[in-house]
Amino acid sequence: MATQVKERDYYFDNARFILIFLVVFGHFISPIKSQSDWLYTIYNFIYTFHMPAFILISGFFTKGVRKDGYLSKIFRKILIPYIVFQLIYSFFYYDLYNKSEMKLNFFDPHWALWFLLSLVFWNVLLKVFVKMKYPLLLATGIGIAVGYITEIGTYLSLLRTFVFFPVFLLGHYLTKRDFKQILKPSIRIASGVFLVLMFLAYHFFIPDQAKDWLLSSSSYADILGHNEWYGGVIRLGLYAVMFLSTFSFLAIIPKRRFFFTEFGERTLYIYLLHGFVLKYLFTTDLFSKIEDNNYYVMLLVLAVIITMFLASKPVIALAQPLIELRWSKLNRMLKKEGKS
Repeated sequence: MATQVKERDYYFDNARFILIFLVVFGHFISPIKSQSDWLYTIYNFIYTFHMPAFILISGFFTKGVRKDGYLSKIFRKILIPYIVFQLIYSFFYYDLYNKSEMKLNFFDPHWALWFLLSLVFWNVLLKVFVKMKYPLLLATGIGIAVGYITEIGTYLSLLRTFVFFPVFLLGHYLTKRDFKQILKPSIRIASGVFLVLMFLAYHFFIPDQAKDWLLSSSSYADILGHNEWYGGVIRLGLYAVMFLSTFSFLAIIPKRRFFFTEFGERTLYIYLLHGFVLKYLFTTDLFSKIEDNNYYVMLLVLAVIITMFLASKPVIALAQPLIELRWSKLNRMLKKEGKS
């Protein structure tokens, strides 16, 4: 039994680390994706499953939702870091881009911070939906219906919250046995084939504008130009592709321990911190040279370096007071320094 638990932990840590690397890499290529058809293909391919997979795994680890104090724990672990980093990013953007004035707005998340705010709302919604009949069907219906509302936009990340909530909810209902099922050799092979075919479909058949659907931050009217009735049909089809690609990705994740496995426990740190590094690099001559000379492989290398660096123990120790409001890792590191 102990071995099984370890394998499961290795599996999810592996998945989380690979996903956070894809987040960093996806954000790296985002500003220049239109320069290359292959870059745009990679971008759309990644965005089909990397956040849904993250959301599904987050939902899987919500089995204690019915326990007392569950939401207060979520507010402490997720909402407080959101508020802290929304404030920090406001100062960062003001300084980095030499803005004439600094605006503090906690209702419109900066860049990648939407995930934290949505994560809070998903857990609140989960408390309600687990008491309902046919919760997945209802959540999917709402996820489709909100696309017809043009006024939501990015406010409080509400549109993404409702669109991705069925993924989070499904994750909650999944069991260890379900994940073992998708790790069968035959399913792994079929999943790999599906992902390859999806990648080729993005490159040769699906228009680049698919990104607007994948981001799930715009209404149907914003994407299509008019609030067409078939917007919901497209969203329903996208749900099917999203779930297939997400489970296909999770099916090819290795179960054994690797050198990067332990970093899977530190994805929140990487997620919150990588924006500062990337946004700064976007303003440098280095990024301009990569952009001008099509050194796209450098983006992959930099994404690996940044992901590994932000997962390192010194960075985690220094950032812990901002993210967890604790100093235990820093104190431990300083004690070791003193003893040596």
